[in-house]
Amino acid sequence: LKSNPSDKEEREAQSQLQRSDEIQRLLAQAHHSHSSRDCRTAVALLDTVIETCIWDVASREMRAECLIEMGEMGKAISDLKATSKLKNDNTQAFYTLSTIYYALGDHEMSLNEVRECLKLDPDHKQCYSHYKKVRKLNKQIVSAEELIQEQRYEDAVNKYEAVMKTEPNVQHFTVLAKERICHALAQGEQASRAISVCSEVLQSDPENVNALKDRAEAYIQEEHYEEAIRDYETASKHSENDRQIKEGLERAQRLLKQSKKRDYYKILGVKRSAQKKEIIRAYRKLAQQWHPDNFQDPEEKKKAEKKFIDIAQAKEVLTDPEMRTKFDHGEDPMDPESQQHHNFHGGFHGFQGFNPFGSSGPFSFKFGFN
Repeated sequence: LKSNPSDKEEREAQSQLQRSDEIQRLLAQAHHSHSSRDCRTAVALLDTVIETCIWDVASREMRAECLIEMGEMGKAISDLKATSKLKNDNTQAFYTLSTIYYALGDHEMSLNEVRECLKLDPDHKQCYSHYKKVRKLNKQIVSAEELIQEQRYEDAVNKYEAVMKTEPNVQHFTVLAKERICHALAQGEQASRAISVCSEVLQSDPENVNALKDRAEAYIQEEHYEEAIRDYETASKHSENDRQIKEGLERAQRLLKQSKKRDYYKILGVKRSAQKKEIIRAYRKLAQQWHPDNFQDPEEKKKAEKKFIDIAQAKEVLTDPEMRTKFDHGEDPMDPESQQHHNFHGGFHGFQGFNPFGSSGPFSFKFGFN
């Protein structure tokens, strides 16, 4: 004003001075509210202060502290990241960021932020102590995921159980560990255990899409197709564009429809996870039991012949990798109607030409257990 005492400059100066007085008043009120632990009021006041004083580190630190107490972690992170850039060697900001990410179950971001703290001060006691804990947990989780990739599912389950022991007090890590245990068990075809663990996850997190998908897969393994369909339909509401959900739902629907017709696993009395040796062993036992030559009564012989054909067809499908894959996805390679819909092709000699008794007579069948 002394250098350029015009009316316009004076009006501008007076406006700025009034604004400055107002900001100082709001800041004093914010300090009072903060001291009184009235965080909601303090945050509202600090919002106005920071709109004008965007570089004020102290105001952002105070607001971050209040936001943490209010549970507004995302907003607190934004303020703390700003203060870590605005204030040199701000180890406290990096430490607090690391602890927030840890409480949220984000072990990777927690590790990144605590490392930033130690870059500034390698002897920082709080950061170093926290770093050791986060590093141990992160190492266990990375190791568990590698075991899943290697299909060592039981080892992965054990590793995630160790995660829960390492950090029993953070709910996010317990849910994460159980979610991944649920996945490993489903992939390892331990359906009963998978359903139990997945259900625990869904009790605390009903919209967990991964747990819904894995439990649906476990239900399919247990041949509980209607339950699988319900889980896939629930998952699709929360993740509409997930192709895995869509394919899983279609598969469960086909298997439900198929289960009401002919089930080759049930015919032989074996599980869906049965190996080829188990299938052949079951086939041999049933084929010997139901061979029509064992029956004299015409009606019983006719019934045995039908049963014997079913047993032979079941063995034919389940010992042929291509046909078994088709059957597991809801197609019946022995059903002409099914094949009209699925363009079936392969080396099998065809449904209509299938004759388990051979060509020299109706009951001249010789067992082939290869």
